[in-house]
Amino acid sequence: MNFVHPHFAEPRWFWLAVLGPVVVAALQGYSAWARRKQLARIAAPHFVEELTRTHSPARRAAKNGLLLLAVAGIGLALARPQWGEVEQTGQSLGQDIVFLLDCSRSMLAADVTPNRLQRAKLAIMDFVQRYGHGRFGLVAFAGQAFLPCPLTFDYSAFEDALMACDDKTIPILGTDVGVALNEGFRAMEKGAREKVLVLLTDGEELLGTLQDPKEESGVAVARALASRGVVIFTVGVGTPAGAEIQIFDEHGKPMLLRDDRGEVVRSRLDEETLRSIAISTRGAYYPLGQLGEGLGKVRLAMGSLPPAAGATPTRKLGVDRFHWPVAAVLVLLVAESLIGTRRRQLEPFSSS
Repeated sequence: MNFVHPHFAEPRWFWLAVLGPVVVAALQGYSAWARRKQLARIAAPHFVEELTRTHSPARRAAKNGLLLLAVAGIGLALARPQWGEVEQTGQSLGQDIVFLLDCSRSMLAADVTPNRLQRAKLAIMDFVQRYGHGRFGLVAFAGQAFLPCPLTFDYSAFEDALMACDDKTIPILGTDVGVALNEGFRAMEKGAREKVLVLLTDGEELLGTLQDPKEESGVAVARALASRGVVIFTVGVGTPAGAEIQIFDEHGKPMLLRDDRGEVVRSRLDEETLRSIAISTRGAYYPLGQLGEGLGKVRLAMGSLPPAAGATPTRKLGVDRFHWPVAAVLVLLVAESLIGTRRRQLEPFSSS
């Protein structure tokens, strides 16, 4: 048995090991005095001597001593004696990942089945179910961005928030990647851990500089976030060839989205912009693919990030040995109950 570094984990219980026997001894003394006083009231001294002739003071003292030791043992057990050491290997808490999901109308294009938005949602859900080991957060964006699910270990809540996102989640039309990146950064914990954002979009920025000259493009925001320790993985949803965008009118009938000139809008995947965003933050770009395999490649790429992010250090812990005083207390109590307080008397020998 390893006796390295003996100590008590809860030393405040020593008071019971010290004061407990003192209190019990005082009660035992008072009990003996009360018994003598009661006998003196009911019988004369020579009758008291006859009545107590078989009483054994030694046996009584042994019983009292065992009880005192049992009380002290209870105090020692509660103080949690420990000796020996065991190493607790550091456990990875997993990566904190915030997904940025494009919910703009261009994500309704059906160049991947059933459409870009649904394929991205299914890929995220598959990623969480397969590789879920840390916290996940979700930012939905179009012309603006908001946080439907902050970082959480509750994967059911995350999936509920994810499946609730659609093209009507953001009332402001367009696609502003810069706003999404800033919202994703605000959703991360401000600490030393690696900050990972996963952007799923077709890459078409249809807001930003077109509507407000003060708004920054996604590439510019990504460069600013890179200096603050953010790593962005971009996942392109759709195909370079693109597809028409099917929407529904107020009567629920399907129709193709048209621009101000009445021409059918065709949305195409902008891989160049997404690649630039990823490279500027030491991340990587991957196309999502028809089956969502792009997120699997993101997971492999995350393996190159520093392993210290989200890991707890190795610790040496004492080994609890309280079961030894507990076992001693049980033995003492059993022994105390088996000891009587009267002497054995030999019966007089008689012969016929």
